[in-house]
Amino acid sequence: MDLLEAATAVRENAYAPYSNFKVGAAIRSASGVVYSGCNVENVAYPEGTCAEAGAIAAMVAAGETELTEVLVIADSPTPTPPCGGCRQKLVEFGGPEVKLTMVTSGGITQETTLADILPGKFVAAHMANS
Repeated sequence: MDLLEAATAVRENAYAPYSNFKVGAAIRSASGVVYSGCNVENVAYPEGTCAEAGAIAAMVAAGETELTEVLVIADSPTPTPPCGGCRQKLVEFGGPEVKLTMVTSGGITQETTLADILPGKFVAAHMANS
C-alpha cells in the first residue's frame, strides 16, 4: 500500500474539533505492512494523541516493532514535522536511516531521516547505571 494514500485517507478520520488541524500518518513496518493513524484531540489539552503515535500503536498492536518508512500529511502551508514526543517515539522503532516524508495537502513535500529530525536522541544506554 502507498504511504501517501494511507495517510491521506486516515487524515479524514481525524478527530480535531478544537484545532481543526487534521493530521494523518502512515508507517511501513519491516514486514512491508502499512499502518496508519490520525490525530485525536481531547477537550482536556494536551491529552490528545498524535497521528504518528496512533500509527505506531497500530503497528505494535499487530505484533510488529520495527518501522522502515514514515509519511505525515497535514493541511498546512509548509510540511509539518512530527512533534518532539513523536520524534522520540519514531526513533524507538526506526533506525537513523529511516526516511520521513512530510507532505502538505497541497502537495508540497519535504524528505528527511529520523537521524536528522532527532539528533542526540535518548536511548536505553543512557539508563545503564540505573
